[in-house]
Amino acid sequence: MTLEQFYKEISDAIVELNKEKAISLANRAIEEDLVLLDVIEKGFGDGIRRIGDLWEEGEFFLPELMLGGTIMQESLEILLPHLKKQGEQVSSGIVVIATIEGDIHSIGKTIVATMLSANGFEVYDLGADTSAEKIIETAIKKHADIIGVSALLTTTMFGQKKVIELLESKGMRDNFKVILGGAPVTPSWVEESGADGYADNAVEAVKLVKKLINK
Repeated sequence: MTLEQFYKEISDAIVELNKEKAISLANRAIEEDLVLLDVIEKGFGDGIRRIGDLWEEGEFFLPELMLGGTIMQESLEILLPHLKKQGEQVSSGIVVIATIEGDIHSIGKTIVATMLSANGFEVYDLGADTSAEKIIETAIKKHADIIGVSALLTTTMFGQKKVIELLESKGMRDNFKVILGGAPVTPSWVEESGADGYADNAVEAVKLVKKLINK
């Protein structure tokens, strides 16, 4: 089997949501001493991108998107320790993500965090009901590139703005890109709050983060 065929087999396993096969292929990549960065990018990464496309086309729904992301993450957990041994840099960037204080909704944010991890980002998910102070403190400590703040209620949206205002008051606004998420978020709210962008869904969030990090 050529390398290209091997990558395709991995990609297909992810799209078919076949966890056993994906994990078995991850282990095989280690046993055969393949370049794991290529295995992740051309195999697993390709599969997760295809799942994203299928979701956008309405072929896949939220459970498939979540399951694909979970299978990808579990496969990566097998590969990452070996990747570090190969001395290759795996993180595409560092993201701190949370649902803002007063808001206990976390499913959408969790999906975004999973999809970002699956796409090679180092993600620190602080969960729901997180204060603006804690989000910033973690972003500083983890040397984050991006801060993602989710709010599902119009009453908690102002917490998103508070994160940006706090960064400004600390003179640190330029240190991080801040992105927003959640049902009530609109382009005009992004502008008003001074954020760097927002995404409607997990697939868009991954594209946005990549775009902002590559700027």
